[in-house]
Amino acid sequence: MRPQVLFPLFAPVTSLPGIGPRLAPLYQRLVGEKVLDLLWHLPAGVVDRRFAPKVAEAPHGKVATLTLRVDAHYPSSSPKRPYRVRMADETGFLHLVFFHGREDWLRKQLPEGEIRVVSGVVEHFNNEIQISHPDHIVRLEEIAQVMAVEPVYGLTAGLTGRAVAKTVAAAVAKAPQLPEWQEPHWLVRQGWPGWHEALTAVHHPADEHSALGDTPARRRLAFDELLANQLALAMVRAQMRKLKGRSLVGDGSLRAKVLAALPYTLTGAQSRSLAEIDADMAQPMRMLRLLQGDVGSGKTIVALLAMLTAVETGAQAAMMAPTEILARQHYAGIAPLAEAAGLRVALLTGRDKGKSREAVLAGLASGEIHILLGTHALFQEDVAFKDLALAVIDEQHRFGVHQRLELAAKGVAVDMLVMTATPIPRTLLLTAYGDMDASRLDEKPPGRKPIDTRVVPLARLDEMVAGVGRALESGARVYWVCPLVEESETSDLAAAEERHRHLSQMFGDRVGLVHGRMKPTAKDKVMAEFAAGNLDILVATTVIEVGVDVPEANIMVIEHAERFGLAQLHQLRGRVGRGSRESRCLLLYGHPLGEIAKARLEIMRATEDGFRIAEEDLRLRGGGEMLGTRQSGLPEFRLADLAIHGELLAAARDDARLILERDPELASPRGEALRVLLYLFERDAAVRTLRSG
Repeated sequence: MRPQVLFPLFAPVTSLPGIGPRLAPLYQRLVGEKVLDLLWHLPAGVVDRRFAPKVAEAPHGKVATLTLRVDAHYPSSSPKRPYRVRMADETGFLHLVFFHGREDWLRKQLPEGEIRVVSGVVEHFNNEIQISHPDHIVRLEEIAQVMAVEPVYGLTAGLTGRAVAKTVAAAVAKAPQLPEWQEPHWLVRQGWPGWHEALTAVHHPADEHSALGDTPARRRLAFDELLANQLALAMVRAQMRKLKGRSLVGDGSLRAKVLAALPYTLTGAQSRSLAEIDADMAQPMRMLRLLQGDVGSGKTIVALLAMLTAVETGAQAAMMAPTEILARQHYAGIAPLAEAAGLRVALLTGRDKGKSREAVLAGLASGEIHILLGTHALFQEDVAFKDLALAVIDEQHRFGVHQRLELAAKGVAVDMLVMTATPIPRTLLLTAYGDMDASRLDEKPPGRKPIDTRVVPLARLDEMVAGVGRALESGARVYWVCPLVEESETSDLAAAEERHRHLSQMFGDRVGLVHGRMKPTAKDKVMAEFAAGNLDILVATTVIEVGVDVPEANIMVIEHAERFGLAQLHQLRGRVGRGSRESRCLLLYGHPLGEIAKARLEIMRATEDGFRIAEEDLRLRGGGEMLGTRQSGLPEFRLADLAIHGELLAAARDDARLILERDPELASPRGEALRVLLYLFERDAAVRTLRSG
């Protein structure tokens, strides 16, 4: 049901002139498959061709546009030598240089004796002036086309700058006039242009600032994108609110037994978060709450106490984790406590087959199993609960919204609690989880020791290995994380295997290796050996980032720490400092160290507060990469940059709230225009929510 006015933008890139089957895959790799994707491909800079000196004044290294007479052609005498064309004006001469130039084509472009306008980078070489492969060669009457400011776009192998600029211009020319969806007074107050005008302006920058700066046109488009995001989330949330929930209020009997069995008391943050969850569960509407807390802040116990409320009302609860290791770990922590309260807890993963699986399914269907823990296996069709009332999802960013809904569909009016150990800055929280209420665990449980973090150059690797050897003698257990070489698994693996070999020569068979390409069973086996104390050093790629709990491990070595993001470094560091021993994290860096990498390592040294680290990460990297957007389920913005447009996000959220208060069905003229906005930014699901509502 996409509005017809948007059809040209959703046409494939092949509908643009000159994009055939050979070029289409290159454009798809660069931006995407639709004409629309080219509109969002903003310039990365400009080339200013308005500088028009005489030959004698043309400076080295600068882009210049010169009006010249073609004097003579000098075809190349061998394939290794370039084809040269001598050009002149009244102040002197220069050569145009072409490697592998075709004589017939060049003589046609540059007939001797005629005047041509040439634009390119001037080079002073062997006391002569030259331009290699000029960007433009045109007749004198076409000089105005060349003497302009050209946008420069990001490229991919196989596409030239000129081709991409031409294709983007063709896409912009297809952009229709759209109805205005912004509130008129707000537009005037901000001094922003209309949508079409803004789009044209960002693709025709007048100078470097208009291409890269935070201009009114750029802010207008960023706000459009943020408003589409916030409106879509607000609509999904309003829909959730309409769905009938059930009020879950326990009598506290099971909770009292578990609290009595705990060897510690809850922190203030745990008690506060639990009270927020209890209040939500007691409402007749469905709960959708995010519980975020740093590694080791005690989320699991809060989740268990919430699940007990559901069980106290006679219903069941489930908890889903992204990996089998994590699911088993939750089981190991939760089962003894739940059993102390007389409850039955079961574990279900993809590995469970045959009789044991059937027994779990039967216990679920009869209601004998009160709490089920597991992985994606919980979604399978034959998994049927007697009465599921609360679903907990751990490491939310590894699952999509649809998976959240699939689990909710296993019961009637199921309450949802989603947890993440990745601290999310407040601005990002709005963009990804605007459909949820959030609770924060911002205190560490008592008894957690601070982690001594040191930043060490890789040149001192031998000293480090010797130091690790000494620590092993006093009973230390060590994680050794190998660098991300690039996105490729093979090169990451090579680095890990090489380090494993090196350390094994020093410390023998007390060194284990885990990496992402191992089978889950093999990975679990090595992890279990490490946890049991049969291995002293675990060499790993980043697979250990989430959810390996070995309280005895107290040293974390991260090689080439400058290649990791802050959120990742923080997650890795959180793997140590869980037991009673003093813990240490050693960040090894290679030279040269860029400014941002330096700032990152400095923040890691200065603080262990995950929320502060997350805010700094956002400031240093911008929102897109913050949690590795691609795998994190966070929206990827193409026009808005949250590091710059954070305050626009809050304005978009307020506007979205107001819109839905005044016009919940988007039926007014502005409401109709806002539907176009939602389709333009591919938030169709929100429009469908309206229709199905």
